[in-house]
Amino acid sequence: MQCFRTEIENPLVERDILELERKIALFKEGKIDEEKFRSLRLARGVYGQRQPGVQMIRIKLPYGRVTGPQLRRISKVSEEYSTGRLHITTRQDIQIHYVSLDRTPELWAELEKDDVTLREACGNTVRNVTASEMAGIDPKEPFDVTPYADETFRYFLRNPICQEMGRKFKMAFSSSDEDTGLSYLHDLGFIPKIKIEDGVPVRGFKVLLGGGLGSQPRHADVASEFIPEDELIPFIEAVLRVFDRHGERARRNKARMKFLVKDLGIDPFLELVEQERKALAFQKYPIETTEYERSRSLPNPESPALDEELGLDFDLWKQTNVLAQKQEGFVALGIRVPLGDFYISQARALADLVEKYANNEVRFTLRQNFLIRDVREDLVPFFYQELKKIGLAERGYNSFADITACPGTDTCNLGIASSTGIAKELEKVIFEDYSQYINNQELVIKISGCMNACGQHNMAHIGFQGMSMKVGQTVIPALQILLGGANHGNGNGRFADKVTKVPSKRGPEALRKILDDFESHAKGLSFLDYYDLKGQRYFYDLLKDLADPSKITEEDRIDWGRNENYERAVGIGECAGVVIDLVTTLLLEAKEKLDLGAEALEDRRWSDSIYHHYAGLINGAKALLLSEDISTNSYANIVKLFDENFVETGRIKLGGSFEEIVYEMRENEPTESFAKAYSVSAKKVYELLKAHRKEEVPA
Repeated sequence: MQCFRTEIENPLVERDILELERKIALFKEGKIDEEKFRSLRLARGVYGQRQPGVQMIRIKLPYGRVTGPQLRRISKVSEEYSTGRLHITTRQDIQIHYVSLDRTPELWAELEKDDVTLREACGNTVRNVTASEMAGIDPKEPFDVTPYADETFRYFLRNPICQEMGRKFKMAFSSSDEDTGLSYLHDLGFIPKIKIEDGVPVRGFKVLLGGGLGSQPRHADVASEFIPEDELIPFIEAVLRVFDRHGERARRNKARMKFLVKDLGIDPFLELVEQERKALAFQKYPIETTEYERSRSLPNPESPALDEELGLDFDLWKQTNVLAQKQEGFVALGIRVPLGDFYISQARALADLVEKYANNEVRFTLRQNFLIRDVREDLVPFFYQELKKIGLAERGYNSFADITACPGTDTCNLGIASSTGIAKELEKVIFEDYSQYINNQELVIKISGCMNACGQHNMAHIGFQGMSMKVGQTVIPALQILLGGANHGNGNGRFADKVTKVPSKRGPEALRKILDDFESHAKGLSFLDYYDLKGQRYFYDLLKDLADPSKITEEDRIDWGRNENYERAVGIGECAGVVIDLVTTLLLEAKEKLDLGAEALEDRRWSDSIYHHYAGLINGAKALLLSEDISTNSYANIVKLFDENFVETGRIKLGGSFEEIVYEMRENEPTESFAKAYSVSAKKVYELLKAHRKEEVPA
């Protein structure tokens, strides 16, 4: 693996990769606890999959943007280290599967040659920052949110504040009030707004806070109707500090931000956010957009000839797959990618196409498709011809027939029933029996293989969630059917109701019953209005025959895409990077944090240094509490319990309370003098903690 080390120009990236390589070796030598190692690799985009001995690699693509060279680089990596299949996620990432753990550092190094990262794609970190794929070309947008999403990604990548939070943290930017970024179901969501002040237009954002899906979906609260653009980054940082300190860390199922906001209430939460302001490195953080906007140019390639005359298929494709841009004379092409799966031969041809005839970029979408932007209108027939050659000219982009589904039991540890298998069957039903819906972009079907809602099933008009059903002494694959979810725009949405549970093999018949009933009785009402008119009980009665366990057949015992009888096999989920910390490991990590703080001090990064030292103090205190079987559930709780059990009892003499020492970082501005003083204080406390541990457990 020596060959890739000298080729990484960014020293931070090189250190990351070498650190992963070193920790893999230590793990294989039995020197790192398995659960702790899991936390480290997840934060580097390396995710254990359902099949033993191989990994899923998640490639982090901020706001879904990828250039031609980056797409070729991803293809090269997939060809060499994986299977050649690329999977688009509902968070605009790319995943590749069946990768050997030993080869992940080398794989990462290859990706970084074209500025593609794995860092913080998984684990308890700030995950990929998503954005509407139409950002920058949306006719309805007040301004392009792309540079804001980009700066948010860059500012918080490797930021010490968000490396080991209690759970993952997700942010999204919408391009307009239509809220296609789904702000209301994120930890933080942003909708661009223009406010007139003294006759001058000022850019800013409506901010949604504390939303989420999963088994207990929660609609985000409005944190602010308008935050000026230069306060965006400071506000996010303050929110992350509050979540990092007060967020649940013991009970995984209660550790998301939505639970903290719900428990505290939105106003008390925002008061805590305000208290963090003084400690921030920036009270205002202007984001440069002028240069970005000036750099945007529209392509003007030569017009290539068509191979042959295009027919009816082209006309049908145009109806759903060609989108208007705000730039006159240009359109965007929506490329439908069933189940988000495509292959490196397609990706390479696509890279050539956008580099030569568009604007050298593709944006992956929240519905597992991608968008080719800035296509001259007269080139649309040529693009269709070329896309058809590589199997990427499916009609129905973002339509009812364009079903979103997570990988489910194909590769995911948490999958309960096949989501991809039922998705294929439902698409077949629509194309074969309900072709009138192929152009319908008002109805949405989404499928998840379990309750975690990676397929976003509980915000769809018609949703399906993979489950199991006990029938006598056997367990069969099943689907929870949900109806009535929707995105209303401007940060408002509704979650679907659980209607009934049916065997998976009856999913297509359930869809037929729902659509037939709607066709016969809606009388011009929209699906949501019809659902509200009839109510949940009506649809339960409509589908209850399909749920009847007395009518189970042998076929119902086999899931879609399988040949054998169903067995419910759920592994350990890694979405949240669950960690079982050992005392020694925590003390070592505390020292590592202090060392990182010292490095930041050398680099004159005062705020980063302070936060690294703070994290070191917390890890050290947690180690001693754990050594006495004292459970903790948040960083704030660690501070309180450490004082009660070690300082107030006189067992460790700090010359004051631990709380006073730790929270100096919140009460002081991050100046050079304070950063240096805090470093000295943190190191003294760490030495006292280490000495106490040595006295309690002699070597």
